[in-house]
Amino acid sequence: MGGLYVGIDVGSVSANTVLMDRDGQVLEEHYTRLKGQPLRTVAAVLRDLLSRTPKEKIAGVAFTGSGGKVLAEIFRGPFYNEIIAQAKAVERFHPEARTVMDIGGEDSKLILLDEEGGRLRILDFSMNTLCAAGTGSFLDQQASRLGLTIEEFGQLALRSKNPPRIAGRCSVFAKSDMIHLQQIATPEYDIVAGLCYALARNFKSNIGKGAEFRRPVVFQGGVAANVGMRRAF
Repeated sequence: MGGLYVGIDVGSVSANTVLMDRDGQVLEEHYTRLKGQPLRTVAAVLRDLLSRTPKEKIAGVAFTGSGGKVLAEIFRGPFYNEIIAQAKAVERFHPEARTVMDIGGEDSKLILLDEEGGRLRILDFSMNTLCAAGTGSFLDQQASRLGLTIEEFGQLALRSKNPPRIAGRCSVFAKSDMIHLQQIATPEYDIVAGLCYALARNFKSNIGKGAEFRRPVVFQGGVAANVGMRRAF
């Protein structure tokens, strides 16, 4: 039996894959866009991994994420609930954390943690899977309307000193606000920053309604890679 393990987090937009050894050392990591074909994408990732790693060295393959359960059944691997998986990851790498914010392509989560007996436990959690306005797809839509890549979007937001208030609860209202701001010659970097703050407000008032965001806070998910969003929070 080998000493390597493969973990695959299948979300709504991407599959994130790691190859680890018994000590938890990450040997490889891969981010792959699903493009609407999760089965084909994950199969290709595994084929690529096995082309460089002898099959007998891999002790196990496990899945998590919103799209992981079905694929776990297909590939006959164990599935772990994403809330539990995220809490375990935070316990390992940031045991001092008490709040986890996760914003992905089509859902968002808030996980509240506390220490008990030297271990972290989940106090409570909440999720949003009903409206795209509180997720990464909201930013993708607005970036597309402005003719920007999502990478350009985040960097541009950092230039803003006076971000305007933009509706964040609905992408239709956000579009109306953006059109108005463009008509009055608002700088593009201010509009972009306003969108970041709109998403942050949406998360706090919707997912985090009534919750205490105890520090330290860990920000996870694809949206966490957006520097404009990190500043907005």
